[in-house]
Amino acid sequence: MLTIKNLTKKFKSGDQETIAVNDLSFDIIEGQFVTITGKSGSGKSTLMYQIGLLDMPTSGQVIMDGKDLINLDEEGRTMIRLNDFGYIFQDYAILPSLTALENTLLPLLMQGYDIKEAEEKAKIALTKIGLENKMNNLPSELSGGQQQRVSIARAIAHSPKIIFADEPTANLDSETSAQVMKAFIELNKEGQTIIMVTHEEEYARMAHRTIHLADGKIVSDTLNR
Repeated sequence: MLTIKNLTKKFKSGDQETIAVNDLSFDIIEGQFVTITGKSGSGKSTLMYQIGLLDMPTSGQVIMDGKDLINLDEEGRTMIRLNDFGYIFQDYAILPSLTALENTLLPLLMQGYDIKEAEEKAKIALTKIGLENKMNNLPSELSGGQQQRVSIARAIAHSPKIIFADEPTANLDSETSAQVMKAFIELNKEGQTIIMVTHEEEYARMAHRTIHLADGKIVSDTLNR
């Protein structure tokens, strides 16, 4: 489904150069739940940002459906991000002035759905992750775990090819984290491809596969189940 070839990301600060992602090559199979782990500074979030087109690599390829996504123009990459990818971040990234339903349907409106169809899809997504009774609540009226589940609903409402999750449990307690992981596992059972960055080994092992990074390189690529 996704092929990463010789992906490299370098950062420069004055005369110093840091290689955050160092010539990585691997495949992601459709329907896999893949976790990327490693110590702080290992390059795991940087790698996800390159694969998810949230940042541009220094060199290398990200190939999906036979097309190198890195070679697309900015409009092309924007359309991939909007239509084919879904994103979940550790800080939830939901708008405080909008309800759970409004936060979920907003990207659908950006994709061109009319308000009625967008609302229907958003309600389905919120119900799927257990927030059917919280649709009209503002973020301030939701717990941290519920806010994170709103971000999950927003990410899945348009049925993306791939979900990218960057430390989605980092700001949550253990019970709430377990609920979020359960939601990911259920989505994956339904066929959703997920790439998740985490520093929690316990959660990493819940995925099909764990890629462990150190100093921007893959030190292990393990099948868990």
